[in-house]
Amino acid sequence: MLRNYPHPIIAREGWPFLGLAFVASVLVTFMWGLWSLPLWLITFFILQFFRDPARAVPENANAVLSPADGRIVVVEKTEDVYGGREALKISVFMNVFNVHSNRSPVNGEIEKVAYFPGKFVNADLDKASMENERNAMVIRADNGAMVTCVQIAGLVARRILCYVGKGDALSRGQRFGFIRFGSRVDVYLPVTAQPKVAVGDKVYATETILAEFSSH
Repeated sequence: MLRNYPHPIIAREGWPFLGLAFVASVLVTFMWGLWSLPLWLITFFILQFFRDPARAVPENANAVLSPADGRIVVVEKTEDVYGGREALKISVFMNVFNVHSNRSPVNGEIEKVAYFPGKFVNADLDKASMENERNAMVIRADNGAMVTCVQIAGLVARRILCYVGKGDALSRGQRFGFIRFGSRVDVYLPVTAQPKVAVGDKVYATETILAEFSSH
């Protein structure tokens, strides 16, 4: 079973970027004083982009949790091509000011992970779901439901990171990946799931309930 990622406040993916930016800012400050201000602004941006706060997991065992921070851009019934079924699709768009850690929406076991190369169009657009670079993860939830979670690169995103594979067990809220610099996550659920969010809503990874499984 994959170990839970410890929350160090700043995501480990950002440490090299933050270190380089900080060293460069200090050096330029010593050499040129106030001319270093743009570099300090870049350092601050990197610091806020790679923040990785701990999140409280809701007690509702029937809930599907948001895998990412951002804004809801899609709530619709459509085809889940990764799971081969009709599904309820809920999409979360992340801009460069959102936390970019990705966390598991359910308790379950990963049945499949598949990477697809692609374009880097604006992740806010519907076509990004099938045209952009993406990584799809099919999870069999503990209640037997299939949940598909797709990390999608965005306009400036150039790196999708996924740290899990087939056979790994996930817990709700467990960190499984990261997408650098703007992106999107699509979640496909059984059509019987009841959405708890609407287009335009702001959501937070783990803390926001996207939907609830039907009890029938």
